[in-house]
Amino acid sequence: MRRRDFITLLGGAAVAWPLAARAQQGIMSLVGFVHAGSFSTSVEMMGGLRKGLADTGYVVGRNLAIEYRLAEGRYDRLPALVTDLLDQQVAVLVAGGGNAPAQAAKAATANIPIVFVTASDPIRAGLVASLSRPGGNATGVSMLSSALMGKWLDLVRQLIPNAALIGALVNPNYSDADLQLQELEETAQAIKLPIRVLSATSEADIDAGFMILAEQRAAALIVANDLFFLSRRDQIVAQAARRALPAIYFNRDYVVAGGLMSYAPSFAEGYRQAGIYAGRILRGAKPADLPVIQPTKFELAINQKTAKALGLTIPDKLLALADEVIE
Repeated sequence: MRRRDFITLLGGAAVAWPLAARAQQGIMSLVGFVHAGSFSTSVEMMGGLRKGLADTGYVVGRNLAIEYRLAEGRYDRLPALVTDLLDQQVAVLVAGGGNAPAQAAKAATANIPIVFVTASDPIRAGLVASLSRPGGNATGVSMLSSALMGKWLDLVRQLIPNAALIGALVNPNYSDADLQLQELEETAQAIKLPIRVLSATSEADIDAGFMILAEQRAAALIVANDLFFLSRRDQIVAQAARRALPAIYFNRDYVVAGGLMSYAPSFAEGYRQAGIYAGRILRGAKPADLPVIQPTKFELAINQKTAKALGLTIPDKLLALADEVIE
């Protein structure tokens, strides 16, 4: 990312260029981007957004500027960040990182088009009337990550078939925490596997959770989908290594950082689709007429180096299914 495309500011906010500079360069289209995460956890997503916009003919620095606002995992910041973007008179507002940014945007405006990227069901979240005909001023991409708890548990069971207890790290402040728990409990009951759910809303909670799992001799850990956890990726991966605890995550960034395994849709592709929608809206399309997009491909990533450090042998079946194996 070029420096002039993105300048990080204090307070979890970021701005592309000053308005005066954009006016001088004759840029006519302004897109606002609000995200629940941090810069470090959003680089790939922002790259996908810019690629999607470019696919529709909008290039930063040529005929487009983007104003970025990042909540740094603090959901209470979102309403103010959204208001700030609306004050900049953005033509389209892209809201990513769960339901909360899109809900803050919907609460703030019924007129400015909103393109969301959320991990859950946007109907249940009150963002759209239906997937095929969203209605209103919002549409976007539903990544379905919050509905994968059962799949993660199944993958852990394949990896450790004799597991007596599995831990799960969940942020109760996340908008879909209740859905995550429901899917987890239903799957755990179906396969008759005990689950210990630990709530974490701070770095201290994360450390305490790992201590509890170590004391209870949990065989593995599921880290629920949440931008706060992703912003604490290095802490979580380090604790898992320290406790020799196999873990599965909702984003491949954990695996690249040394985590064991992830299963998720491609977030870069999801944000590229959001960028395409934003570009189409800039060209006159209405959000109400653009169906909500859902991923059709999910990617399994495995870190073999971490598996060896944990003394685990990844089953051939899982290796065959993996889209990426880090040696």
